[in-house]
Amino acid sequence: MKTINLSEVRDKIRALVQTGNFVLQDDVVNVINEMKDKEESPAGRAVFDQILENAQIAKSEKLGLCQDTGLAVFFVEIGEDVALNKDDGLGSLKEAIIEGAKAGYEEGYLRKSVVEDPIRRKNTGDNTPVFIHWELEPGDVFKLTFIAKGGGAENMSAIRMFAPAAGQQGIEDFVVETADKAGSNPCPPIVVGVGVGGNFEYSALLAKKALLRKPLGSFNADPFYADMEKRLLKRINNLGIGPQGMGGRCTSLAVHVEAFPCHIASMPAAVNIQCHSHRVMSFEL
Repeated sequence: MKTINLSEVRDKIRALVQTGNFVLQDDVVNVINEMKDKEESPAGRAVFDQILENAQIAKSEKLGLCQDTGLAVFFVEIGEDVALNKDDGLGSLKEAIIEGAKAGYEEGYLRKSVVEDPIRRKNTGDNTPVFIHWELEPGDVFKLTFIAKGGGAENMSAIRMFAPAAGQQGIEDFVVETADKAGSNPCPPIVVGVGVGGNFEYSALLAKKALLRKPLGSFNADPFYADMEKRLLKRINNLGIGPQGMGGRCTSLAVHVEAFPCHIASMPAAVNIQCHSHRVMSFEL
């Protein structure tokens, strides 16, 4: 049995959301440099230079990589053999996550982007509530992954309930169509997460989980879906949208596809888009 102090979780999250928003991770920088070398458009290459310069400034000055520091989304993998020590006045793991995110966004001077009601639009003032997805696992694993999701990219995401007859081609056309419609809105070059299967809500969750894959640009372990990712990346980059919509061959940094069993009568598919400021970080205890 592993025992974890909730105060440690809170403090790690407080640091995580700041570092995640200040530091573009090495796997993302590596793909950006690779794409920059492939970009044919002078305007596109200039955009890549600006993205890399921005990343250097953000890291050195501890500033947000983007003014939209996003919704705070967490994926928690917790083992059945993990015990939680409710120390420092914290009553639950959920509370520890919320308090850590709240403190991190405040101390890091990160923009508060959450409104308390979707229609009446009053800002909550602390970037909460956060969004938490739980996965119960065997053993004593404890892993928490943070992704900052900006509005411009999130707004360009889509879901569609296909009949099985649509087949692989229908799914791929839908992904490319979604990227094409997004245009420059999600600040390309984008990362494209695709979820296929499950049910209505789970396909959307799969698409978001696909964005968490490390390193960025690695392929699905299933060769069938790895080939799909390669085709989709090529088709999206042939759209000509280019970095920041300035035209060019590098509209997407990566396409990650995740699949799950589904009903015999349906074939759900979802696309979750992330901007080039791809902010994903994890820690384990």
